[in-house]
Formats: sequence, structure tokens, C-alpha cells
Amino acid sequence: MRRGAAAAFILLLCALSALAQDWPSKTVRIIVPFAAGATPDLVARLIADRLKATLAQNFIVENRPGASGNTGTDAVAKSEPDGATIGISIGGPLAINTLLFKSLPYDPRKDLTLITMLVTQPSALAVNASLGVTNTTELLDLIRRNPGKYNYGSIGTGSLSQLAMEAIALKSGTRLIHVPYPSSPQAMQALIRNDVQMVCLPAISVVPQVSTGAVKLLAVSTAQRSALLPGVPTLKEAGIDVEAEAWNGLIGPAGLPEAMVARIGREVTDAITSRAVREKLTTQLMEPIPSTPAQFRARIDADIARWKPVIEAANIKID
Repeated sequence: MRRGAAAAFILLLCALSALAQDWPSKTVRIIVPFAAGATPDLVARLIADRLKATLAQNFIVENRPGASGNTGTDAVAKSEPDGATIGISIGGPLAINTLLFKSLPYDPRKDLTLITMLVTQPSALAVNASLGVTNTTELLDLIRRNPGKYNYGSIGTGSLSQLAMEAIALKSGTRLIHVPYPSSPQAMQALIRNDVQMVCLPAISVVPQVSTGAVKLLAVSTAQRSALLPGVPTLKEAGIDVEAEAWNGLIGPAGLPEAMVARIGREVTDAITSRAVREKLTTQLMEPIPSTPAQFRARIDADIARWKPVIEAANIKID
């Protein structure tokens, strides 16, 4: 009996290993929980094009936007764990939304397989030039002297762009007025018009506008200075311990075989670290950050711990 069970187990392992080696054995869908043109969509298409070329198989990007990224992430969670459907998601649907929504259609911890982190991009703190501040310390002094006087723009309630600004206000002991917009370009236009006086948005949205003279780039909200913007100081250098990196990660449904997870992780890591893809990421101020599933989990847990007190202090809720 024991020999039979052992033999069956060995056969199962062999089958799973063969399945992993055969990946992809058919067209693979890469689900993106945001609209075409968003950062996760751009990353997905770079990966899909690279994998098509290297693996001689079809990879299709499918956009499933809605509910702050929950709709597309749920589609991944409810797919078959056969490697034919994987997805790209971000800190919202995987971490922050557990703090903002009363309930989610999926359990990020139980219903998904974490494969690897993909890329990160710094957020940039910028102000309207007419505000008359030249660095973060001067901005902090100004908003402390005038609580509730100044507006900041974001790309929506519960977004990283809102949480970063609320964290700055919280750690500075002051208040700011939140004005949400549908997208980064619209928030930047509001900053240029001085409808809002400050933003903390993905750097790629901010940097091209600096040359116009209408906005002033003050800091990046990363732990260390960004290699892509080495001349820009961090918030920490001004005494504000706020980190807000916009990252993307690759996920699959729960139950994805470990051997297949490892195979997908290797292929995608090779794709995002290839010279051709890295060069394209650099133009968008993004860097590849491949990881193990355990490191991916640690990042999610760290985000939940980081943003929970900010969300509670600012009383941010979506439903």
C-alpha cells in the first residue's frame, strides 16, 4: 500500500514537472485590472511581446478595469490554475483595498498565487511654482503655518497619490484638502492651473512638466534616491518618513503548481531584465524589481502595515 502511494506521488511530481516545462502549452492571457495606457498595461504589453518572441507562443493582454483594480484581480483569482491565465496587479488590489473596502470578491491572501514582483516607479512631490517654495522643508513650514488652506490633487480616493499626501500631512501635524481627479494627466493639469497647489504622483507624470516652469519638483517618496532621478532628494532627507513606491507584481490563481510558478517567474524575470525591456522601462522612469514569492508577500504585508494608520487617521473609505 505504502509503495503504491509513494509511486503515485512520484508520478504526480513528474507530471507537474513536465507541465511546468511545457509552459506555455497554449495561448496565455495576461489580465490587467486597469484600462489600456495605464502603467500595468504598459508593463503587461512589454512582457507579452518579449515572451512571444522568446517562447514562440501567444500571449494576449486583456484589460479588465473596475472597482479600483478589484475586478481584474478577481478575474485572475477565479481562473483555472493551469498557467493559461496570469495577471498583473498593484498595491491597491493586493494590499490597500483590504483596508478601504468592507469586503472584496476575492481574498488576496488565499485566492491568489504570488509569482514575482515586476517593476517599481517613484512617486514625485511637486508644487505649483507660484507657491514660492524651493524645497520640501519650506513646503512643510508653509503648510504647518496654514492648516487646511492648501489643496492637493490625486488620482482618486484611496489611491497611492492620496495616501502619500495624507501621510505627509499626518507626519507634519497639519491638514490638507483633497481634490481627486480621474487620472494623473488631469491632476497635473490642475496643478499647472493652480487649482491644487501640490501633488505626489508617479514621476513620469511630473518630470516632463518641470521644464515648463509651472511646477517645481521637490522630492521623491522612495526609501533612497532613485537611480533614475539621482539629483532629486527624498522626503526622508527633509525629515518626513514617508515611502510611496508604485509597484507592479505578477499573480496567478491559487493552486498554481509550484514548479510552474518557478518556471513562469524565471521566464518573466528574464523578460523584464532584458536590455530591450529595461531600456523601454527607463523611458517611463520604471525599474525592474524581480523577486521571490516570499519577498513579494513581504512587500504586501509592509504596505498594509504602512498605510493602515494613515487610512484610519484620515478616515478614508470607499464603501
